[in-house]
Amino acid sequence: MVLTVFSTDCLWELAAGELRDREREGGYDGGGETERSVFLMGSKAGVPVFVTNHYIFFLYIIITRDEPPKPTLALEYTFGRRARGHSSPKDIVHLWELGGGTSLSDLVQIPISAVSIRSFSVILVVDLSKPNSLWTTVEKLLQTARAQLEKVFAQVHQKQKTKNETAVSPAARVLPKDHPDRELIHPFPVPLLIIGSKYDLFQRVVSKTLRFLSHFYAASLLFTSIKSESLMSRTKNFFSHHAFGLDRGKTVSCDSTKPLVIPAGSDSFSQIGTPPAADVDVSSLHAKSPKDLWKKVYEGVFPPESVEHQKEVKDPGRDLQYREDSIDATRAQKDQSVNAPPPPPPSPPVSTVTTTTTTCQLHLHLHLTPLRTS
Repeated sequence: MVLTVFSTDCLWELAAGELRDREREGGYDGGGETERSVFLMGSKAGVPVFVTNHYIFFLYIIITRDEPPKPTLALEYTFGRRARGHSSPKDIVHLWELGGGTSLSDLVQIPISAVSIRSFSVILVVDLSKPNSLWTTVEKLLQTARAQLEKVFAQVHQKQKTKNETAVSPAARVLPKDHPDRELIHPFPVPLLIIGSKYDLFQRVVSKTLRFLSHFYAASLLFTSIKSESLMSRTKNFFSHHAFGLDRGKTVSCDSTKPLVIPAGSDSFSQIGTPPAADVDVSSLHAKSPKDLWKKVYEGVFPPESVEHQKEVKDPGRDLQYREDSIDATRAQKDQSVNAPPPPPPSPPVSTVTTTTTTCQLHLHLHLTPLRTS
């Protein structure tokens, strides 16, 4: 029997090396509290009604609400905690939700910071019942989020470079090295989950396109509906995976006649096939890339909304569901004072100075004029 004896210094070196390996893989929790950040964004009214108010608040903060959920205004924050066991540290998830669809996409710079990106995930919710705005929503929001993520990653890398530290790596590539599409996709910098909500109002032409986009961004894809308990349970598993690192399950469903469940890395372009262009000759389309080709075909079936319609932002201050009598009365008084016409200019005062000056000049003239003698 051979007994290997390690010195104290050697054991510390081995422990430090193990710690670095686990941190690099993103799986180390240190035995204490772990903190993750999840950023939700998507179609206007798609995120708040389906995900945050109904799902996150209900399942994780356990607040029972009888009234219908209200849309998110601008950017909202909350958090959730999960205990691993009795008297054990709690895992914390910071939840950011962007409202307003693409109109407020510039606010992504707030949740995406150098502090949060070490354990950051994005959940993009698209409304399957509104296919005409789907592609624009996905493209605009992901482009804006990617730009901010790359900016923050560059800042962190530069900071660590000056300290001779290992750079923070973006999200691990989900495709194995031998995957045939490894060089054809453009993975999102952090873990990404795309949720197609309102599956009960789903138009099936969208299915193939979302499969392509999800695989192109190395994202997971999930269809769900609040009217289905099984789909909501599956959504809960996926969210728990991003929020607390729990197992999301092994279910995979690529059947377009059923709700899609495709974890990142489980699909391929060969399985997805060509764009669904029944009335269009794909070979006649001039596209710069496969993504551009899919976009042209999709927008041929579902023309995008006009720019004027996209820029229209509803004023939440005039929405009756946010009515507050005392605040609204004060607001009305302020609006009235601001919009009231300016008062007329005051009438010019009587020119007393001019009269006095004239009198003084006349007085001086009388005194300075020499007397005439006869």
